Amino acid sequence: MTSQEFYELVQSRKSIRKFKKDPVPREVLERMFQQAAFHAPSGKNRQNWRFFVVQGQKRDEYLKYSQKSWLSIKDVLQKRLKPSLYDFTERFFFTLGDAPVLVFCYSHNDNEERYHTSIGSVYMAVQNINLACQVEGLGCCTMGAPLEIKEDVDKFLGVTELPEYKKGELELLCGIVIGYPDHNPPKAPRQLENRITWID
Repeated sequence: MTSQEFYELVQSRKSIRKFKKDPVPREVLERMFQQAAFHAPSGKNRQNWRFFVVQGQKRDEYLKYSQKSWLSIKDVLQKRLKPSLYDFTERFFFTLGDAPVLVFCYSHNDNEERYHTSIGSVYMAVQNINLACQVEGLGCCTMGAPLEIKEDVDKFLGVTELPEYKKGELELLCGIVIGYPDHNPPKAPRQLENRITWID
């Protein structure tokens, strides 16, 4: 890959919220995790990311939780979004855009590493998943909305029964919906001003 191809890959990434119902092959998902997500840097090389992949009937069952999370953020979004985009976003939360794959991303925290380093390590793996989706011809959208109903999601996934959760070490950070894109939305303009301070 040339440097130009790399920058084009990064810049081509955008959030997709409408998907075809075609399933994503298991081998594609495994490749994205094993050859992309798991190669992200992590604090003290702890590789503390934990992913829960939800598909099929269980994915359909999650829709009622997605709808519940919408209630927590709809008022904020109504102030920020144009009416047409607000309506589209509401439909997305009720259907998750028909995405066949949901991924819930957790950090396994412990006292050997600072909290923000641990969660930052997971988000770097999440970015690798975003880029892997581009390479695989998939679309995705990383969502913070599951955090609005954190306890519900933990119980839904059965995470509450895990020893590390009971010790207070396992924390939900975000969700990702993944599937084959069924639209090509414009990418939001990048805000370049006042984002870098050069110190010589």
